[in-house]
Amino acid sequence: MKPRDFANPRWIYRSWYYFRLGYSTYLTFLLGYVSTLITVYYLAIRNMPTLLDVFPHFLEFAVLATVLGAPLAVFIGWIHLKRSKLFSSELDIGIESNPYNYKLAPGYWKEAFAPIMLVQLRILKRMSETKDLLSDSEKSEIEELEKKMVILMKGGYVGSPRRELNF
Repeated sequence: MKPRDFANPRWIYRSWYYFRLGYSTYLTFLLGYVSTLITVYYLAIRNMPTLLDVFPHFLEFAVLATVLGAPLAVFIGWIHLKRSKLFSSELDIGIESNPYNYKLAPGYWKEAFAPIMLVQLRILKRMSETKDLLSDSEKSEIEELEKKMVILMKGGYVGSPRRELNF
């Protein structure tokens, strides 16, 4: 990190996000998995003689639980993504809260593509007006689009974001 980056608190938010992602996705997953195996074996299986005959050692239980549990977890994950409404609901929430659905993303969209689109819109408008091809409603629609594009290029929002985020 460059020294000037510490003046901008954005690095704190990004670090917090990376921490949460790494911790919840990797560290707690591994700890939770091992903890569940240990808990089930030592609190349930060790206290049931019938199951203890089947799994006399923890390692055998852990291997079998992993061999059976991993494909089951993959299948449940596939159902979640492909066959249930839950995943699409999660994406809906992500889309609604994503500020880039209401403003231009930084980079080539803001610096190149949006200005090109605005120039094209203005040229098409001028050509259509010259040939008297536009109705009054079409003219006002194009003017409204021009205003929105200028707002976007200046870093503003269009549409109805639930909240405005400053970057």
